[in-house]
Amino acid sequence: MINKKELANGVRIVTEHIPFVRSITIGIWVGTGSRYEKAEENGISHFLEHMFFKGTNTRTPADIAENFDRIGGQVNAFTAKEYTCFYAKVLDEHAGQALDILSDMFFHSTFDEEELEKERSVIFEEIKMVDDTPDDIVHDYLDSVSYGSHSLGRPILGTTGTVGSFTAASLKAYLEKYYTGSNVVISVAGNTNEAFLDKVEETFSVLGRRGAENKSESPVFLPGESVHAKQAEQAHLCLGFPGLEAGHADSFALVLLNNVLGGSMSSRLFQDIRETRGLAYSVYSYQSAYRDSGMLTIYGGTGAEHLDEMFDSMQGIIKELSQNGIHRKEWENGKEQLKGSVMLGLESTSSRMNRNGRNELLLGYHQSLDDIVEKIEAVTLEDTARVADALLGQDYSISLISPEGRLPENHTKKTEISRR
Repeated sequence: MINKKELANGVRIVTEHIPFVRSITIGIWVGTGSRYEKAEENGISHFLEHMFFKGTNTRTPADIAENFDRIGGQVNAFTAKEYTCFYAKVLDEHAGQALDILSDMFFHSTFDEEELEKERSVIFEEIKMVDDTPDDIVHDYLDSVSYGSHSLGRPILGTTGTVGSFTAASLKAYLEKYYTGSNVVISVAGNTNEAFLDKVEETFSVLGRRGAENKSESPVFLPGESVHAKQAEQAHLCLGFPGLEAGHADSFALVLLNNVLGGSMSSRLFQDIRETRGLAYSVYSYQSAYRDSGMLTIYGGTGAEHLDEMFDSMQGIIKELSQNGIHRKEWENGKEQLKGSVMLGLESTSSRMNRNGRNELLLGYHQSLDDIVEKIEAVTLEDTARVADALLGQDYSISLISPEGRLPENHTKKTEISRR
């Protein structure tokens, strides 16, 4: 059962007690990410995430790592478009120690100038690594062309220009603006007890309430084209279609559609492009859901000489799904697969912590397993056909990295092409 409590300063604490496990996962979720950054701040949320590991008033970076290693715990963090999360997973007997270290990082990081410069270099290398990984950066290019100047189109890591401009003062100013009580969720899942939860409340009750509201205009999906000529062994292709926002009434219908499209080994993209034609090792689809928008993405990587054939196969599958929806067998299999993935995903405390933290930030409510299964079962074939037509029947955006920098032959140009 999921319990929620809001402190006087606005901090929301979401807990899920799981008595049959011996671990606890603690997550500190902050409702800010690259979406809420100004253009000149692009990447600052991610930079801050790194700096929380670089020392506090009483712990060096090495101390933080050693403290968690000593108790056999795992500690990490990640930054997304709309949120940042710091988390630790430990044995239940070490939960108090983990909370002490994690909260020390959160409240007392020093942003030491020497450490800041070292971490700036680390992030520069991270940006270079992504730039050198075409099957990764092609997704950033798709975001950029699909959302244009909107902040959702900017990379989470930022650029060398913006990252190079950050100072300890600018990091602290951003922290004071967004790391406030009403913008923080503490998600705890595992073998908790009342004393530990009291300690969680006491620890985070000191966080100030006032701060900036997360304001960002809703994006407009742009069916554009972005082509990049780059020395690579493969052509890397992404197609993007308008998706659904988090919590949309048709979310489960879209999940079923995505599974059939390219979200599983039995999907049409995988079976046709990889298994039947042997054109690609990696081909798949996925959905991204934000507060007020979403995108359905298709990716495939193939030899440049096979780009046209792979693209034509994608187009045939998209057209068939858009016009005719999915088959009954796919619908039945998809439901069982989805129920299985939901249930299996609840077997670890870290996955439950992630699910609860994200739901609280983006949706503000939680669903029981029975509620989720009921909604999956309620999806009809007509629902999936309607969603397929509504989304896949629209113009798409396209991003491509290939040696020649040439769009597929049968792609119909609809807008100006961005070439780099």
